[in-house]
Amino acid sequence: MFEADVPDKDLKKAIEDLKKKYKDDKYSFQVYHLGGGYQFMTKPAYQASIGIMLKQQSKRRLSTSALETLAIIAYKQPLTKSEVEQIRGVNCDYSVQKLLDKGLVEIQGKSDGVGKPLIYGTSESFMDYFGINSLEELPVPKDFAIEENTIGENQPVDEQVIKDEAAEASTPDSEQGNDKDPKADEPAQPEE
Repeated sequence: MFEADVPDKDLKKAIEDLKKKYKDDKYSFQVYHLGGGYQFMTKPAYQASIGIMLKQQSKRRLSTSALETLAIIAYKQPLTKSEVEQIRGVNCDYSVQKLLDKGLVEIQGKSDGVGKPLIYGTSESFMDYFGINSLEELPVPKDFAIEENTIGENQPVDEQVIKDEAAEASTPDSEQGNDKDPKADEPAQPEE
């Protein structure tokens, strides 16, 4: 339509001006940076009221199996459905189909493997749905790691210590070098 070149600095300034303007409390929406672009979205304080007024049904949440499947695809993409099933250990047909229907996952091509299975990856809607701008913003495994200097049940277990204790418990006292008198634990007999 309009074929004018607008410098990047002018676009950035215009976006910042819009952000400042709509940050004011008199507006029920605001400019958000999501999915690699910008969107006008309802401010969190007004979402419930607008939802009631429009009588909208809330989005159905993803099932646990769909979330697990989506997480595997997000972190390991691109991959085939059989690779997802190998990681999860169960059939993923239904979960993958639901994710495709919701537009969170997309077909990115075909594998060179036997049968040329479809390859899946996340879509642009995935980033909008989770409010991130790129896959680099996904939590990394170290964010889920157990701290090493914690007290209690979250302590990492030293497998060698467990093996040594188990071997010690299953070895009879005589083999452990225990020279203790076996009658020492018996109650003393009264003298006659």
